[in-house]
Formats: sequence, structure tokens, C-alpha cells
Amino acid sequence: MTDTVLSSPTKEVVIGFERPFVMIGERINPTGRKLLAEEMKNGDFSRVEADAIAQVEAGAHMLDVNAGIPLADEPALLARAVELVQSVVNVPLSIDSSIIEALERGLSVYKGKALVNSVTGEDESLERVLPLVKKHGAAVVAISNDETGISMDPDVRFAVAKKIVERAADHGIHHSDVVVDPLVMPIGALGQAGQQAFRLIRRLREELKVNTTCGASNVSFGLPNRHVVTGTFLSMAMGAGMTSAIMSPLHAEVKAAVLAADVLTGNDKDCAMWIRANRDPNAPADERRGGRRRRQAE
Repeated sequence: MTDTVLSSPTKEVVIGFERPFVMIGERINPTGRKLLAEEMKNGDFSRVEADAIAQVEAGAHMLDVNAGIPLADEPALLARAVELVQSVVNVPLSIDSSIIEALERGLSVYKGKALVNSVTGEDESLERVLPLVKKHGAAVVAISNDETGISMDPDVRFAVAKKIVERAADHGIHHSDVVVDPLVMPIGALGQAGQQAFRLIRRLREELKVNTTCGASNVSFGLPNRHVVTGTFLSMAMGAGMTSAIMSPLHAEVKAAVLAADVLTGNDKDCAMWIRANRDPNAPADERRGGRRRRQAE
């Protein structure tokens, strides 16, 4: 069993094989959100605050925080965003940047044990990011691509992940603190993307014994009714062993699919999370408690 433990000052979240799936809220990211990017660049973080609160209220266990805005001071923006988000919600954060200086600033102000998003298999990335992860006692997302780009061969992506896990060990980072992103391709462009992902997730769990994550919405990019595709993909990925995802808990279809999969994989004890999320709030109190009493009697 592999547990990846993340924390804020008051809350601990564990990503693990025999634990409920961890939903990492994706919305604090200016990529593709012109209004958010403009606001952050101008020092207005009100939308960041609102997105943080809304995602946690919707059920996100962690939040991904990204401040990648062209021609902006990303290190300063990321540090400010991290501090603000930690002031309004109590969940652990994934600090997301491809800029090492931004990661360093974000980690320097973070309180708790963060998830660093991310490191790739490129030697330069490994030698810059891994010492930073070790210095701050963080965990890290390992992206399964290297200098050659993203391979369409899942065996090549597995080899890149293995290289990152081994290099992390050289820096004193245990494999439990490496969460691998197998890189999910859009199913509309690559018909085998789902099957490839499930095969790779199983290998990562069984052979490398690492937890996994992904940008869940990638799989449905360009498709109509895409939230149903994303939710179904996550259910199947969880069956293959995926333990977390960067996703939006605000989409009811996706969240419901995750909660249902937790029930069916046995990671929702007594179906408690499912019942809590789906009970009728207008039902009489005796009726809401009745199911529990019947189970106890049986």
C-alpha cells in the first residue's frame, strides 16, 4: 500500500490505493480563462478566492493553484495566490508551474506539505525541481514525457515514469511522494487513448507502486456532452487503479461518477459519502436515518 500524505496547517489529505479518490480542483488556472488572467495580472484576486471556496464547498479535497500568465511576474502572482487561497480554505494545495522560480516562491510561503506540479523526465527538469521538492519536504507530480516529447507508446511513457521515480530516490524522495501523471490523450483524436491509459495506470500501480493523477478533462476535449465522457473515464480509471485527478467538482456528472466508483471499488465505507451526497435534504429526519437503522438491525 502506498500513501501520499499532503497537508495544510489544519487538514491532512492522503492519496492512496485503498482510500477514497482525491479530487484536486482545477479552476484556479488562468490558462484559457482570459478574464481571470487579466484580473490576476492587475492584482484582482477576488475570482481566485471565489473559485477556491466554491470548489471546496463542492467537494474538492485539494486545489491546484496556477498563475501562468504571459508577460506577468509569475513568481509573485503564484506566491500571492497561494497565500490567499490558504487564507480562505483549509485544504492542501498543488502548486502548479513550469517555472522553477515560481515553484520556489510558492513553496516558500506555503504552510504544510504541498504537492508540486510538476517535474518531467527531462534531465534539466529533474535536476532543478527534485532538489526543491526535497528541500521543502513536498510531494511531486511526475509527468511521463521527456526531451523526446509525449510518446504515443504507453510503454515508453512507463519507462519515463520509472526514470523519474528512480531519480527522485537518488534525491532522497520516497516513491510514495511521487504521483505519476500518465498523460491522458483526447479520445476524440486518439481512439485508443482510454485503453492505453488504463493499461499504463495498472502498470504504475503494480510495478512502480506509485499513486497516479491526471488532467481529467483532457480525455473529452472537443467532444459534445464531454462531462459524461470525463466522468465515465474517471470511473474506469479508478477501476484500473488511479487514485486522484485534477478536475472540476463543480460538474455534477463528473463528481457523481467519482463518488459512485468509490462505492463500487470498496473505498467508500458503508456507502457513507454517497448517501451523504445524495440523500434528500427535504426528507423527514426519521426517514433520512431509517436506512442506517435498518442496516444496523440487519
